[in-house]
Amino acid sequence: MFTSRHATFNHVWSSLLLEELYRLGVRDLALASGSRSAPLTMAAAAHPGFRRHLHFDERGLGFMALGLAKGSNRPVAVIMTSGTAVANLWPAVAEAQLTGVPLIILSADRPPELIDNGANQAIQQQGIFGHYPVYQLNLPSPTPSIPAAFVLSSVDQALAQQVRTPGPVHFNCMYPEPLYPGDHYLDFSDYLATLGDWLRSDKPWSPWQQAEPACPRQPDWAALQGKRGVIVAGRIQDPAEALAVAGLAERLGWPLLADLQSQIRFDSRNLIHMDLALNDHDFVAELARAEVLLQFGARLISKRLGQFIKQHPWQDYWLVDSQPARLDPDYRLRRRLVCEPSAFTAAHPVNDQQPWHRLAERQQSATQQIRAACDRFSELGVCHRLGSLIQGQLFVGNSMPARLMDMLGEPGKGPSRVMTNRGASGIDGLIASAYGFAQSIEQGSDEPTTLLLGDLSALHDLNSLALLGKSSRPLVVILLNNDGGSIFRMLPVPTGDRLLETYYCLPHGLSFAHAAAMFGLAYHAPTTLTEFEQAYAEALEKGVTLIEIKVPSAEVAEDLKALGAAIRDH
Repeated sequence: MFTSRHATFNHVWSSLLLEELYRLGVRDLALASGSRSAPLTMAAAAHPGFRRHLHFDERGLGFMALGLAKGSNRPVAVIMTSGTAVANLWPAVAEAQLTGVPLIILSADRPPELIDNGANQAIQQQGIFGHYPVYQLNLPSPTPSIPAAFVLSSVDQALAQQVRTPGPVHFNCMYPEPLYPGDHYLDFSDYLATLGDWLRSDKPWSPWQQAEPACPRQPDWAALQGKRGVIVAGRIQDPAEALAVAGLAERLGWPLLADLQSQIRFDSRNLIHMDLALNDHDFVAELARAEVLLQFGARLISKRLGQFIKQHPWQDYWLVDSQPARLDPDYRLRRRLVCEPSAFTAAHPVNDQQPWHRLAERQQSATQQIRAACDRFSELGVCHRLGSLIQGQLFVGNSMPARLMDMLGEPGKGPSRVMTNRGASGIDGLIASAYGFAQSIEQGSDEPTTLLLGDLSALHDLNSLALLGKSSRPLVVILLNNDGGSIFRMLPVPTGDRLLETYYCLPHGLSFAHAAAMFGLAYHAPTTLTEFEQAYAEALEKGVTLIEIKVPSAEVAEDLKALGAAIRDH
């Protein structure tokens, strides 16, 4: 039952906002401290139904909420104070929009009379995130002249829009003084009376009815499945949806090329070393016999696969992805189906067919070369070995870590889920996102989470190491420290006058042992693969451990170039 007693009128509106969010399914709140947001913070603290997650750094806060929302597949609300605190959410909002993640931003703001006149901590917050939110509303200052149902119906409309077009929602809440309680709480029964039964129920005010997503059967499906086809699996968040894709590939007899983000990267039905095998002329020649492409999920990590898709003369190319976005950077698509993989497979039955290809045989040479190259302590060796050791969830950072895990994994059990931030693909907020992802695991489970990231990514989000000590489950951070941005050694950056080192790689000469000590984390710095295995096994039994992999700066680029040459010249 919704109480009628509140500290101020600001608190009435804050409590209405949060109660309606709760009734529509929100269970997690991410909060940073601040004065202007006090009405929202106090309403959040008083509500018995929410799980509250705190961080002092708003940039990390946004990414923590992003990880929570990705892991739980539910909207997560973010509360912060006014001013530049809001601007710090920009990177997480961009990532949420590009990957269709349901964040709900509740930013506190000064009232209109305190904007653009020299008032402290006041910036223009209305529309601060540009066109990235799927719904945004600058709420007026709370006043009895506006009915309470306006607040509730605004929430209903926002979350209905978020269901239709997944992504971030932004409510800018303009609170005048007073922000804190006086000597007595006040009774707002008369103002709330118009809400009637809502006050005594647990139902939303006016939930919008949503039609179930469907995928109509394509009339030319029979013709398509009769051709030599390839299935590519890109970003798929739900493991059950991903298994539907693997089953379809098996029934069709088509090769399955699964991205690290697909949840079936380690499935034995996937051509597991496809990326590096694309260096092999025989493998490419066999794959080039394909006539049609059926892709589930976009945003592929493998540049080699992307180039093959772009250059191959497909007779037809379909993309199935539930996010209503174009997702076609090369403009090769012939058909775009907005639905889940399971909806597509249910509407498109298959008569079991025999495989048309011999790609598994063609990639054997690449597999042998990979195993030989990874049999020593290096970034390649650690990432290759991690694929066979992994337990629980895996969060993979951007730049080299995502590419290495996409290239080097072995078929096997693999992680229970794989998550990335591959919308904007930034290197910021990765520690906070992984922490949020770890906290999304169902209550009562002790499933561990592993984060693999690079040194510059760790430096970007060093503040969020403070979050990790709060983790209620084992969390292992594997930090690849090659002293800067080694990925630039893979790019055609000129090397004269130390241009590459000075302006791109940015060597820092730092070790993370003292960072681990500062934030109270267990720490290991193995120097052999055996030591790495032992450190990882030990970390899975502990709370939070940082395992630092110290390697020469140029080594990973040299190793990858040598491996590619060995596969081409076999």
